[in-house]
Amino acid sequence: MKENGESITNKKSNKTDSKPVKPKKLTDEEQVNAWLNKLDPKVKGEMDAVRKIIKDANPKLKERIKWNAPSYYYNEDIVTFGPYKTHKLLLVFHHPAVVKVKSTLLEGDYKTRRLVHFKDKAEAEKNKKELVRIINEIVKSIDSK
Repeated sequence: MKENGESITNKKSNKTDSKPVKPKKLTDEEQVNAWLNKLDPKVKGEMDAVRKIIKDANPKLKERIKWNAPSYYYNEDIVTFGPYKTHKLLLVFHHPAVVKVKSTLLEGDYKTRRLVHFKDKAEAEKNKKELVRIINEIVKSIDSK
């Protein structure tokens, strides 16, 4: 068959009909790793040590990037890394149950959150048991709902 003097079989477009390939979406853990890999290696090492304590605190915890930082949750948001200040690691506990947790690590008198500061990973390791206890008290309160 011919149409306007050309064979119909020759009328196919030279364009490829394939759709653009979407980049693979990173898993939550891969996103956290990518975020940490952008940091100064010394700061990354400090944050990685605290990250391990948090992740190992309770198998129910999951991590993701939220509020532009590594954040940990179990059905509800629990704790997020705050901005790194010179020689200071900041954790923001923003689950409302944190206000009922009694600990010398928790700072602030905010309505629904508390802060924890560590000068370095050594201080975090020294306070590991208490940090784990705080996290598990919050997880327990979520489970009791």
